[in-house]
Amino acid sequence: MTENQVDHDRLFKELLETFFAEFMELFFPEAARSIDLTQIRFLQQEIFTDVTAGDRHKVDILVETSLKGQPGLILVHIEPQSYVQKNFNERMFVYFSRLYEKYRRKILPVAVFGYDRIRDEPDSFGITFPFLDVLNFRFYKLELKKLDWREYIHSDNPVAAALLSKMGFRPEERVRVKLEFLRMLARMKLDPARMELLAVFFETYLKLNREEEEQLYRELGKMDKKEVDAIMQITTSWYEKGRVEGRAEGRAEGRAEGRAEGRAEGRVEGKIEAKREVICKYLARRFGVDSASVQDKVQQLTDMDALDRVLEQLFAANSLEEARNIIWEELSRFTQ
Repeated sequence: MTENQVDHDRLFKELLETFFAEFMELFFPEAARSIDLTQIRFLQQEIFTDVTAGDRHKVDILVETSLKGQPGLILVHIEPQSYVQKNFNERMFVYFSRLYEKYRRKILPVAVFGYDRIRDEPDSFGITFPFLDVLNFRFYKLELKKLDWREYIHSDNPVAAALLSKMGFRPEERVRVKLEFLRMLARMKLDPARMELLAVFFETYLKLNREEEEQLYRELGKMDKKEVDAIMQITTSWYEKGRVEGRAEGRAEGRAEGRAEGRAEGRVEGKIEAKREVICKYLARRFGVDSASVQDKVQQLTDMDALDRVLEQLFAANSLEEARNIIWEELSRFTQ
């Protein structure tokens, strides 16, 4: 997916609507302590027309909530900005004005700058004369590229995990950032849908190339076995989900009703194939071309439990010979 094809607004909208409370608590803790984050409602997308410029602008994220201990409702307007735009601070004021005109409520404006460069974006817009300050409009701003990703890796906040991919890191740190993202996911133990949302967001902005993937697997081989097992369960589930959905979709086309048993069998086959693929990919990246004969043996494993046991033990293997023995032991169970 190219930069032009990425729907930045949709990605940020899904992330922040799913984890709105976590976002506010992480980046704007003072506001989060005053806002009732247990009672929130996302309002319909607002579209404004700029007659003079001939443009139509939309407000993607608009949250209705209240302040703790105070009567009345407030609005939180979050504006993700993925590209540099001249006079963006003025645009924030125009949005604020239009929203206030419609709702007549207190509005907390927040701008999230996610483009891949470091700038000093203003967080205010003013109109002043030598004799009178007419307007001093301010808003919260979050410039992701200015954040040090290392400061967030020990957090169990899902927004922090996803946004690691947009923070400030050097090119040579890409593998480490991906590794820490996986470790965060393993600690948080979210439900599959939320896990997938975070993974899609992260990999849209930080997708490793083949060489970096090989480096990632080498780093996994050096880590604690229990932690690696947790990470591999996550990555295996992604493989399984894609494989199972693809197979299920293919079987659904042109098949008559009454073949539920065949489809179930196909899904099991998809899971087994996915696990074999993960094992072979790890062997190739850990031990190189010398592991080809061992990978051939993996293809002979057709039992789900056996594959699970291999995955559990494989990351403790310090040599190709140890890995071969682990797989041979499982094969021997079915030939005795």
